[in-house]
Amino acid sequence: MSATDTTPRTGDGAAGDRETPVVELRNVHVVFTSRTGSLFRANRVHAVNDVSVQVRRGSTLGIVGESGSGKSTMAKVLVGLQAPTEGEIRFRGTAVSKYTADVRRRVGRVVSVVFQDPATALNARMRIRDALRDPLDVHRVGDAASREARVRELVHLVGLPESALDALPGQLSGGQRQRVAIARALALEPDVIVADEPTSALDVSVRAQILNLLADLKAELDLGMVFISHDIQTVRHVSDEIVVMQGGRIVESGPAARVLDDPQDDYTRTLLAAAPALL
Repeated sequence: MSATDTTPRTGDGAAGDRETPVVELRNVHVVFTSRTGSLFRANRVHAVNDVSVQVRRGSTLGIVGESGSGKSTMAKVLVGLQAPTEGEIRFRGTAVSKYTADVRRRVGRVVSVVFQDPATALNARMRIRDALRDPLDVHRVGDAASREARVRELVHLVGLPESALDALPGQLSGGQRQRVAIARALALEPDVIVADEPTSALDVSVRAQILNLLADLKAELDLGMVFISHDIQTVRHVSDEIVVMQGGRIVESGPAARVLDDPQDDYTRTLLAAAPALL
């Protein structure tokens, strides 16, 4: 990688860049050192092993695998929270070789994340209005009036009343908190949202509502989306393409219909056989 290629471009027109992936991983490896080894030789854990994926606007990439398969580590690489040990990550066609504070800020304008548990992702002492305004303040977007207008727009976008703005997270239901987390992820108008197990902490009755909300937002805002789950049936509901991971490697990938209706790998067939047809 060139030493000058350290920051993603921002502010480019979506139409002109539509064929360029918003985020691309090329032969990425992530290796961690474990303390389980001997005194002089620590064990090495290959969490992500030679992974290549692309994420474009208007398309959802589903990543599925059991716990420990490497999918959450890959999510951290996609949003700039984990630098690869080896390989290349590109944002809007530009390689990132060093994660400086400025690069992380720029990446945050392009790719945003929705975490698994909104109860821990949201500050329990921060009112919803302040939680939604916080990324606008950090990135110095607009003035006070435009930030307040954007906050009101965000709660309507995710189907919450304006009265929710004055509530604390603990005063909302789990589904409402996840809607707030999604609204916060949309605050900076990113090109891609990475949703890491966004429904696993919710009641079954609420999961379909959140999945439908994500699908509606993807269509309305022309978002790219990465949806990560251990539940292949949930991934089926939202994905255009699917990547199946096992032991840090991609064992199968392709259009969702092909992967799910005609799986080629034994592990994919095992996941399909084990998953109940429930959201």
